[in-house]
Amino acid sequence: MPTEILMPALSPTMEEGTLAKWLVKEGDTVSSGDLLAEIETDKATMEFEAVDEGVIGKIMVAEGTEGVKVNAVIAVLLMDGESADDIGAASAPKAAASSNAAPADAPKTEEPAKGYGRDGDAAQGDKAPVKDGNRVFASPLARRIAADKGLDLSGIQGSGPKGRIVKADVENATAQPKAAAPAAKADAPAAAKGAAMAPGPSTEQVIKMYDGRPFEEVKLDGMRKTIAARLTEAKQSVPHFYLRRDIVLDDLMKFRAQLNKQLEGRGVKLSVNDFIIKACALALQQVPEANAVWAGDRTLKFTKSDVAVAVAIEGGLFTPVLKDAEMKSLSALSSEMKDLATRARDRKLAPHEYQGGSFAISNLGMFGIDNFDAIINPPHSAILAVGAGAKKPIVGKDGELAVGTVMSVTLSVDHRVIDGALGANLLNAIKDNLENPMTMLA
Repeated sequence: MPTEILMPALSPTMEEGTLAKWLVKEGDTVSSGDLLAEIETDKATMEFEAVDEGVIGKIMVAEGTEGVKVNAVIAVLLMDGESADDIGAASAPKAAASSNAAPADAPKTEEPAKGYGRDGDAAQGDKAPVKDGNRVFASPLARRIAADKGLDLSGIQGSGPKGRIVKADVENATAQPKAAAPAAKADAPAAAKGAAMAPGPSTEQVIKMYDGRPFEEVKLDGMRKTIAARLTEAKQSVPHFYLRRDIVLDDLMKFRAQLNKQLEGRGVKLSVNDFIIKACALALQQVPEANAVWAGDRTLKFTKSDVAVAVAIEGGLFTPVLKDAEMKSLSALSSEMKDLATRARDRKLAPHEYQGGSFAISNLGMFGIDNFDAIINPPHSAILAVGAGAKKPIVGKDGELAVGTVMSVTLSVDHRVIDGALGANLLNAIKDNLENPMTMLA
């Protein structure tokens, strides 16, 4: 029987995507590992690989089609001895997929037909474990990784087609508490609903308001829609409060210059932002109660400092996450941040590289902004808004006036997780680390 190739879920919250480009055509013979298509999510364009050998019998969704639902049939693969005549009714879902809807007449059986998972694994359920009398479906690669790690698949929430457990699920199983999975999956529909119900005039009302004035309508891409939905949700549902401090950078600037001179032979040049990342990561260790996130009916408290950093790209932004940042040297953080930022601008980050973390940094100092208030990106519990360092009059340790380089920062805090005094302690720890940079190497 021909094999249906399904639209993969490239992240736990993905519900639909754009089939940007087919890399094969009908009649092509493909082998395991061959690239089939490029698929755009709201954050990245990712390549989709073949798992089985066969012939592309029929392409069900034309390239450039937007809003293709996860699990929709996008192509049919013919095995040895099969022909296009065997496809038969399988071509029916094409119209539904092309009209941005999932196939209405797709068979709904307890054991799904063989398809493709989001990580390129063959979606097979013939050796799946059992949970509460029901079979748990997992890709072969996911089962092998789970066996190597000693994980029970029945306790893992699958994010692949039809709830299938895929590679990323078992790789992240030890790092992500099981209780957090339902909350994470609810984020996307809740965000979309929040944006849709946001008060304000309708599209037609806004257009009518500017009747007679020249303008250009700019279509929203997936990233801009997601940013709008998530930040609308954040401002409506997260009780923000703000803490502000001025940080004197003179000692840090001198220390940075010394380190850069010593590291010049290795081709390493540390930025002020590298020091800020390290200072925040260490502060989360110094004030561990603040290293937590909101998870619906509980908080999740972390032992490691996973710090997200906002990176502006054309049409939006990414927040790649530097994991275990408290353990890494300044040069390692600098190198990793440069790599993540470059791939973010090229939209080449994998979902696990920009999801997670409990704390974020948004630095607009390089744009000359003195200070600003950043919006928390759920499920993070805080975000540090960093302004530019500028020469200002300060009172020295001896009580006399002097001129120093001062940077203004604002910590936006989720009051459900962090109270005022705790937030103040966290910000004070960040300030102390930056004003005494040598202690960050101890």
